[in-house]
Amino acid sequence: MFDYPVLLTPDDNGTILVTFPDVPEAITFGEDTDEALLQAVDALESALAFYIAERLPLPVASRPKRGQKTVRPSALECAKFGVYQAMTEQGIKKTELARRLGWHLPQVDRLFDIRHASRFDQIEAAARALGRHVEVHIA
Repeated sequence: MFDYPVLLTPDDNGTILVTFPDVPEAITFGEDTDEALLQAVDALESALAFYIAERLPLPVASRPKRGQKTVRPSALECAKFGVYQAMTEQGIKKTELARRLGWHLPQVDRLFDIRHASRFDQIEAAARALGRHVEVHIA
């Protein structure tokens, strides 16, 4: 769902530049491909957090080209982004989600904070309040 194609471009200083065609705000680099892809996760999460802070819809991940690498946020962040996406699709504001959950607004704000280690049961409760559920797959 949040598996975004990346472009890995050798830079003139020996590093690998990482960009995301679907998320132009996410830019990073690494000394080699492995480090660049590791840094890409953080860049992607930070950029998607910007969309949430600005109350913008999350960008849709395009289909990768044959052989193109993809990057996705951590499982916890994917769940948070999924709840946010469900909110935006339904036109629900954070205040309405807080009301449905019986939470204070700062609790909802923390739910979408990528630096906050939200509990998974809180994310599941938020998804249920939106008529959705969380599925976890190990591939």
